Amino acid sequence: MTQTLSVSALMASSGVAFGTSGARGLVTAMTDKVCFTYTCAFLQHMAEVGQFAPGGAVAIAGDLRPSSPRIMAACAAAIVHMGGEVQDCGFVPSPAVALHGFAQGIPSLMVTGSHIPDDRNGIKFNRADGEVLKPDEAAIRSQDVVVPDIFDAEDMLRQAPEGQGAIDAAAPYVARYVDFFGSEALKGLKLGIYQHSAVGRDLLVAIVSGLGGDAVPLGRSERFIPVDTEAVRPEDQELGRQWAAERGLDAILSTDGDSDRPLLADETGQWMRGDVLGILCAQALGVTGVATPVSSNSALELSGQFAAIARTRIGSPFVIAAMNDLLAQGAVVCGYEANGGFILGSPIVAHGRTLGALPTRDAVLPMVAVLVDARAKGLALTALQATLPARFTFSERLQNIPTSQSQALISGLEEGSDADVLARLSETFGDLAGKASAFDKTDGLRTTFAEGDVIHLRPSGNAPELRVYTESASAERAASLSSAAMQLVQKLASQQ
Repeated sequence: MTQTLSVSALMASSGVAFGTSGARGLVTAMTDKVCFTYTCAFLQHMAEVGQFAPGGAVAIAGDLRPSSPRIMAACAAAIVHMGGEVQDCGFVPSPAVALHGFAQGIPSLMVTGSHIPDDRNGIKFNRADGEVLKPDEAAIRSQDVVVPDIFDAEDMLRQAPEGQGAIDAAAPYVARYVDFFGSEALKGLKLGIYQHSAVGRDLLVAIVSGLGGDAVPLGRSERFIPVDTEAVRPEDQELGRQWAAERGLDAILSTDGDSDRPLLADETGQWMRGDVLGILCAQALGVTGVATPVSSNSALELSGQFAAIARTRIGSPFVIAAMNDLLAQGAVVCGYEANGGFILGSPIVAHGRTLGALPTRDAVLPMVAVLVDARAKGLALTALQATLPARFTFSERLQNIPTSQSQALISGLEEGSDADVLARLSETFGDLAGKASAFDKTDGLRTTFAEGDVIHLRPSGNAPELRVYTESASAERAASLSSAAMQLVQKLASQQ
């Protein structure tokens, strides 16, 4: 017997959230039926906008979480049910399957939980021409799906779908960078590749080697490690310093789990901030317009290098929407986030070669472009970073804090008139940063203090976490301010 399910009702009953980043939830909640239904809803919307029809292809890939193969099978079953042809790209980076989908003009999806622990997973959906944006999200959430009777009492498929046609999405992704930058672009550089459990770990070795660099694989793990490029674990910080010192490396390259966010360490093993990497990459590529969230380093404006800058809410859909506005103004455009994910909105032409736009988060481009630029200038990465204005950011997260608790804390701080808010922020954080001079509610609550410090509080959109971002005139001050703010915010949150 068939069953009609609405996505909005399924979100409430399953606990698996659906937004522009796709579906995210506990693996136990992401049953085959839930994943099947969300995938059908996505394809129904794609049909409505003319990007899918029976007989059409849909690309699918996944990361290295233990649950990914099972969820991929449920998504493949949905594609087949909708009359589509499954193009199985296997286990490749999110930007690789997106690149394949954009090149073929077909929808694609990536089974991944990104940086979050492997008791959770997710499904990220892409249109045929770019990422799912806010209007697409609303349309998908409004769908009703007729679900066939193919699931058991635990909402799992009674029979797994047959194997689908394999597609090589890895080779074009590697060729994208080797062809543009050239086979000697990284010649003479000894580069560590921190592989851990990143799905793109072997492709990163192939790209560095293809560009002439000496790739040194490090730290490979068959157990999933939740590497967060915004909040690098203390053990990974120590590994970076240790590897750099012991092996004489010029840099260390890594990514998060689905390899769409970069993590680059300089020659001392210090992991670079993603928003600093974004500025340096934008400069290296010669773009004129930059879109980035409000949380990113303000050295972007202070550098004076870009004709147009747009600040947005946190999340690639907001960045891409702002990039599209800048493109309409004729700018050569990129976007980036504080987590390092870099989005190329315009083709880049250099030395008679063209690097095509890739309107989704990518980990490889910012790392390679900055290393190539540093090598061309004869600078180590520490020296290249020193060319930017002295503004430093730091971010951490308070885990296992319900979103409702985080929102209650921020709502309390924002209550009343602007003067009331500034007075309350000065009273709350005055011992840490002095008098509050301005605040920004674009995404969370970002407070600027009279002496130049910044404290930004934001509930995570896909996990029970409260993000704490800080910015100051020195790296040490940004880190110490973060530590103090974390302690204070944890105390305040516990009182909600």
